[in-house]
Amino acid sequence: MKKSSHKVESEKLVASIVDGLREKKGKDIVTLDLRKIDNAVCDFFVVCSGDSNTQVNALAGSVEEHVKKELNDRPWHVEGTSNAEWVLMDYVNVVVHVFQREPREHYNIEGLWADALIKEYEEVA
Repeated sequence: MKKSSHKVESEKLVASIVDGLREKKGKDIVTLDLRKIDNAVCDFFVVCSGDSNTQVNALAGSVEEHVKKELNDRPWHVEGTSNAEWVLMDYVNVVVHVFQREPREHYNIEGLWADALIKEYEEVA
């Protein structure tokens, strides 16, 4: 699949996703810029934590609403909403991972992609 075929620029999409996560008080929001990594599956990962399955689903819903409203885009695929320990939202060039804390620590996405350029975001008070 050709990465540039998606209609929304990756940077704008990441900004909109982060805004949606911050709106619902997402914790430990991090972006991983994968564009300089050979054979990366997408341009960016956005990783965030929620304190409960209710908050994880609320965070994913906020992202979807925010991106739809701002950029008129929808995820190509969403999975994990039934148990809401790890919701994955695939926007093709950007993949969003919304975790509860324990699964996030266990899967350690940031560690697996340690070669990526990592940006951490301050939590909204």
